[in-house]
Amino acid sequence: MKKIILTILTIGLIFSCNDGVQVTFDDNNSNAIRAHFQNYLNNDMDGLKELWSPDVKVYLNSKQAIGVDELVALLEAQHAGFDPITMSFGEDGGEDLGVWVQTITYPALGEYPPATMTQSWFDWNATGKVSGKKIVLPAHIGFRWGDDGKIVEEWHNYDTQEMMAELALSAPSEKE
Repeated sequence: MKKIILTILTIGLIFSCNDGVQVTFDDNNSNAIRAHFQNYLNNDMDGLKELWSPDVKVYLNSKQAIGVDELVALLEAQHAGFDPITMSFGEDGGEDLGVWVQTITYPALGEYPPATMTQSWFDWNATGKVSGKKIVLPAHIGFRWGDDGKIVEEWHNYDTQEMMAELALSAPSEKE
């Protein structure tokens, strides 16, 4: 009987060790992304650039990556076409909880090195300057961190159809 109890306790101790995935919510990376989003909302492109690696790869609903210059141009177009822009997380009509942000640290796995990713979920809310239409886009953006503490990859996942339709309204026509 003692051997069975000792075996059960040993197995429990082995499985209670946390050498695997770690999820945090109030760590330096999660807080850096919250500040990064605030820079976006403030239309502070220089502040945004501070967190990106110079060769960051950004995937906007695509396997084709863009770089910092193209991303900044798109973000500036958003601010030119919409006001206000806000980000929220929560049920419609419920409490606005800001943006959901969590950082996941993955251990090395086979040929894959350890990795740190920060994930965010929110609603992108904006009112078109031309149409006055309010747009709400559920969004997910994932960030992979480099060894230097800079963002080296981003994955943006959201439906841009309504956003792009509004931006097309404010784009200069070819006749002008």
